[in-house]
Amino acid sequence: MKLRGSLAITTAVVAGLALTGCGSSSLDTGAHKSTKVTIKVDKAAAALVPAALKSKGTLTVGSDASYAPSEFLAGDGKTIEGFDVDLFKAVAKVLGLKADFQNASFDTIITGVQGNKYDVGVSSFTINSDREKQVNMVSYFNAGVQWAATPAKAGSVDTTKPCGLNVAVQKGTTELEDNLPPLQKVCKAAGKPIHVLVYDKQDAATAAVVAGKADAMLADSPVIAYAVHQASGKLSAVGDIYDSAPYGYVVSKPNTALANAIALALQDLKKSGDYSAVLKNWGVSQGGITEFAANPPAS
Repeated sequence: MKLRGSLAITTAVVAGLALTGCGSSSLDTGAHKSTKVTIKVDKAAAALVPAALKSKGTLTVGSDASYAPSEFLAGDGKTIEGFDVDLFKAVAKVLGLKADFQNASFDTIITGVQGNKYDVGVSSFTINSDREKQVNMVSYFNAGVQWAATPAKAGSVDTTKPCGLNVAVQKGTTELEDNLPPLQKVCKAAGKPIHVLVYDKQDAATAAVVAGKADAMLADSPVIAYAVHQASGKLSAVGDIYDSAPYGYVVSKPNTALANAIALALQDLKKSGDYSAVLKNWGVSQGGITEFAANPPAS
């Protein structure tokens, strides 16, 4: 976590976290292991992969490794793991390729894909119309938005009017860009503005709540569920999940063929049962979907 604190509650939680050399950490305790799957190359899907990528043999993947259980750093501070990682590595294998995950700041990944630094962005990107104007997006999972706070403060958090609260959120997320602005408007009109604390990494936002620097946070529902579980009673989910929407893999606009290949690979994994196996291994089966598409209709 990107935090320094002297409170006993902070020390207790941080002691259970895997600190990394980058000043960031995950809430991983080593309880999960990579999903074991047996993958066969799908010739039809692999045929759509551009020749340059076939020749390279590897998909370079940009991912913000601070968003457990989707993607986060393992105890060694280097290895990126999570359900996003396991699933996309399986996708790459179906295409006859390997996936090389590279840690990146969330708000730089789309531009990195556009500039060919990354072949694909895999980082729990919610599909929306603004993003689909910039890149191709391939649906693979469904998630909503949820709030969390410490048990002591959970009862005082009104998720429809969090007026006067210090709210932690990650930079570049739909929670910051889409979910908070209407609430800020309501609370400002009521004379009790929301104090938004923006963090580069989700794990830093989570740590701010645990440390008492923020009253509450909002993030994607699987992230909240995992954080609550890993915090061992130091966090509680607040309110219901809302605004469910699909996650999408990010592919550059000129690379539509690769986006279509990925969609076919996901369909193959669904048929084989490997898609469901990955989600079950990480406890996120509730977000599984049955149809995968490049550039599905978005809000």
